[in-house]
Amino acid sequence: MSMNDLKDIYIDQLQDLYSADRQSAKITAELAAKASDPNLIGALEAGVKGIEDGMATLERLIKGHDADPTGEHCKGMEGLVREARAHALEETFGNDEARDAMIVTQYQRMVHYAIAGYGCVAAFARRLELADEAEALQTCLDASYAGDRTMTDLAEGGLNKAAV
Repeated sequence: MSMNDLKDIYIDQLQDLYSADRQSAKITAELAAKASDPNLIGALEAGVKGIEDGMATLERLIKGHDADPTGEHCKGMEGLVREARAHALEETFGNDEARDAMIVTQYQRMVHYAIAGYGCVAAFARRLELADEAEALQTCLDASYAGDRTMTDLAEGGLNKAAV
């Protein structure tokens, strides 16, 4: 696909974000299965649901532009998923609390990637005067911020202390 204008970039980035979400949903479910803290497990499971909701929004928007949602593969998220798997799932930990702290770390790195992606495409949609799309993407962005805040609250509320 040739990048001729902002709309081409917009669609490309929607596809990239769809790929990122698809990859992060899978690893987030794996992180939830390895977590030990019940609140963390619940937050990760809610994260999977939020990611899937974002994917549904992205799929609808992409198809509305007569494009294939799977038209891109996000190599950035591929790297973050590889890091999450290596550092939170395959690593040996002395206790479950330490693993939980690492799970939060890896999840937040992925959600920060999503925040950047949703922020960009929402701004593109506003510039392209696609008000309904901008609103839908802003909802996804707000949900990503909320997931990040939840993880920070869990970490600072006791997970990190328990990992000491």
